[in-house]
Order: sequence, then structure tokens, then C-alpha cells
Amino acid sequence: MGFNAKQISIGGLVGALYFVITITPGISAISYGQFQIRIAEALTVLPFIYPGAIVGLFVGCLLANAFGPFGIQDIIFGSFLTLNAAWLTYYLRKTARPILAPLPPIILNSFGVAAYLHVLFGEPYWFFVISIGAGEIIACYGLGYPLLKFLLRKR
Repeated sequence: MGFNAKQISIGGLVGALYFVITITPGISAISYGQFQIRIAEALTVLPFIYPGAIVGLFVGCLLANAFGPFGIQDIIFGSFLTLNAAWLTYYLRKTARPILAPLPPIILNSFGVAAYLHVLFGEPYWFFVISIGAGEIIACYGLGYPLLKFLLRKR
């Protein structure tokens, strides 16, 4: 995987979009919390076709979490979960099955974000797995997968 000017540009664009979408007033109200649909998570399917999106997603998520209410836990753990999900999505491209692209962010965020929200809020772990997982499914399959299919048709 080589990073050329195009991939670096894509990374910058994806990072900026992730950040802006997440912190936009109105949208930010559903981007953080016990029940969240982080619309910017739709972009997590992009490493399937654009390797440059990996770094962009990490940086965008890191910045968005820095503006969020959950502090250092979310900044560190949430951002690294997104980075790992992006890498896994990139490796799934070898399957040539785009339907699988949303799975890494759904699985990693459902179980990973639930772990620290469980500690922060004192609610049952499985409550957060379900609530975060539902939001991830909406963002990644409801918005991200159609975006990925559209981009694949345009290539």
C-alpha cells in the first residue's frame, strides 16, 4: 500500500468530513452519548477502496472525540478503535465482498466503546453493546454501505 498525493488528499478530506459531520450542531446531539448514531461512521467503509481514508478516519475521530464529553478515554480508545476498524476494512478488500466492509467498525465499536462507556456511566456492559451497535449498524449499513456501492459503481 503506497500513499501517493491522491491517497493523502483523500485522507485529509475524509478526516475533515468526519470531524465536521460529527461536531455539526444538531448532528452532534446524536454523535455522543449512551444512545448514539454517529453519522460520520458511514465513512468508515471507505478504506475498502481508498487506503488513504485509514489515517483520515483516525485523525477525524480523534479531533471529534477531543470535542466530545467523554474525555481522554474517548479520545484515546475511541480513536484507536476507529483506526483498527479502518485497517480491518482495508484488508477486507481482498475478499471482493463490499457487504463485509461495515463489519469491522460495527463490531469493534460496539464492544470496545461499550467497555469504557460501561465504566463511565455504570450501566450494564451489554446495554452499551446493543445501543452502540444499533447506532453503528444504522450509520455503517444504512448510510455507509450505499455510499460504498455508489463509489464502486463510479470507479
